[in-house]
Amino acid sequence: MTTPSSVLFDVKDHVATITLNRPEVLNSFNQPMLDDFATIWRRCRVDEDIRAVVLRAAGERAFSTGVDRKAGRYRHPNPFSEDDPGFFLGAKQNRVWKPLICAVHGMCAGGAFYWLNEADVIICSDEATFFDPHTTYGMVSALEPVALARRIPFGEAMRIALFGLDERVGAERALAIGLVSEVTARDALWARADELAQRLAAKPPIAVQGTVKAMWEALGMSVAASREVPLHYPQIGNPLSKTEMGQTAKPSFETR
Repeated sequence: MTTPSSVLFDVKDHVATITLNRPEVLNSFNQPMLDDFATIWRRCRVDEDIRAVVLRAAGERAFSTGVDRKAGRYRHPNPFSEDDPGFFLGAKQNRVWKPLICAVHGMCAGGAFYWLNEADVIICSDEATFFDPHTTYGMVSALEPVALARRIPFGEAMRIALFGLDERVGAERALAIGLVSEVTARDALWARADELAQRLAAKPPIAVQGTVKAMWEALGMSVAASREVPLHYPQIGNPLSKTEMGQTAKPSFETR
């Protein structure tokens, strides 16, 4: 894999850590970052040494504020041939079924939801804020809140989309509506994300990846299909990864 220009990428103990590294522009994404993620997600998908992924961001002010309005990105002149940024940024759109943990601090806005909307676990620091500025700038907010409405109540996603820069969702509110599953102190955020990733990486990888794939694919199914299709995943995955219960050491657990 070529060295990314806009992010830091590291693999250690079966965990890939991706750090957005454009803090001078609040980690907004431009075309080089989109290209970097297309390459990174392919590596995460095919590299069997990677069992879990952590996405975090450098700098103090922001996880990401979405697209870089000044640098922009490549747009095909034919609108029907144009790629949405999610085709580059989204883990699930790139068929990455290794669990993705997002560790959010500071501002998380607009296009940054492309990452959150396809994450499996989202944690944030106690000073994190979430908002979508599109309507304030006279832009329709569509793809980000539509996907967000699969994670949180419809009314909450609609309010984030409509109010633009007038409102921000704080960390405690994000926890209450299910946008994040845990809030930590800022200085503990990265260590906690790595701890959670290590727990997932220690499990049989086929069992974890099959669980992720089944859950995400069921989101787009009818009730009847969601009862039938996911049955295939245990039939495929369990014979490949089954471990006898007596051979598995039970980990210590925490209650949350």
